[in-house]
Amino acid sequence: MDDLDREILALLRQDSRTPYTEIGDMLDVSEGTVRNRVDRLLENGTIERFTIATRTGNVKSMVEVSVAVDVDTQALAERMAEWTEVDFVWQVSGEEDMVLIVDAMDTERVNELITRTREQAEVRSTKTRLILEETRG
Repeated sequence: MDDLDREILALLRQDSRTPYTEIGDMLDVSEGTVRNRVDRLLENGTIERFTIATRTGNVKSMVEVSVAVDVDTQALAERMAEWTEVDFVWQVSGEEDMVLIVDAMDTERVNELITRTREQAEVRSTKTRLILEETRG
């Protein structure tokens, strides 16, 4: 990955719907160059997917999860990622092992998700943080 790839990625992070022609104009390269670069970044896995950020008025939170030492965290993460309110599951270092990024309609649904998380046999404990404000990078 070179500087042009990094510049393209930075623009796509701000708005993944930016037309390739507009990105090309901003970076002084052709639309074809941008398209080829993005295709290559998709093929090699640098770009995993295109997504959106929302301001739904929902309650957003981070549910930090500690699991037992012998747990297959990848399998648990994949299972939890399928839950409707879960946007992301991050495997992290530190005191906790995983973080669920949750976007739920209300605090009752957040609480239900916390209960569901605690009911998983692999989970030892949880800590929850409500996200009060979000600023895009």
